[in-house]
Amino acid sequence: MGVLGLSALLVAGCGAAGGADGGSDSAAAAAAVARAAEKAERTVSLRYTMTGRTPEEGRVRAEAAISTEPAAMSLESTVLGGPDQGTGEFRLVDGALYMGSDEANEDGKHWIRIGAPGISDTPSGVEIDSSAAGDRFRDNPSHESGFLGAADDLKESGTETVDGVRTTHYTGTATLDGIRDFYEDEPKKVRQRTEKSLAQYEKLGVDELTLDLWTDAEDRTRKMRVQGFGRHGELDLTFAFADFGKPVTVKAPPASDTFDMSEAMRKAKED
Repeated sequence: MGVLGLSALLVAGCGAAGGADGGSDSAAAAAAVARAAEKAERTVSLRYTMTGRTPEEGRVRAEAAISTEPAAMSLESTVLGGPDQGTGEFRLVDGALYMGSDEANEDGKHWIRIGAPGISDTPSGVEIDSSAAGDRFRDNPSHESGFLGAADDLKESGTETVDGVRTTHYTGTATLDGIRDFYEDEPKKVRQRTEKSLAQYEKLGVDELTLDLWTDAEDRTRKMRVQGFGRHGELDLTFAFADFGKPVTVKAPPASDTFDMSEAMRKAKED
């Protein structure tokens, strides 16, 4: 289940916030970061890839496609070594949540269909709460570009080409408590989303983030790097974003390879 836990971290998001104090260069950088975070809020679909390492899993990679209108998502993540090595995937299709793994379950199937995100009781009495995962599927990691606004050392670091697109590079370091303070005057919904995202880092023992952000001429986040140190080692994840606003089509896994949890619960109640 480690790789599925990683997936939950990857899709945690937050909202945009205001600017930072400082000189004209710092203020300009803060304004640019705020615009990028605001643009991420308005993005209805995109694709992204992720590479790097986390303190718990080690080397990881992931690929995702997200759509909020209509709600759909596919997120495949792979742990490349260690006890949790393997590939896991989440899909949100027509309101139903699917969880898959490259290892088959005892029925020889690779997928579980939970149904609509929420709290479910399994036939064996185990309770599954998939509501948080469903909420996160409506976000995307580029929302975390707003965290950079909390950095006291926020600055522009020049221009670079990312996947053939000219971008401006911004960098800075912020503590999790500093990010909380930065968002304290934002609406409740934004603060709640921020807290959910910060909680994922706290679970890894990370209390400070070094962030790099690359934005294009339309204030879209093209690339983002998040670094920190947790209880078990280094966190270093790089995200690359593309296909903004393009349609996202996610297909349900084959029924023959899917254990339908909701159907099993219905039959259990009838018995």
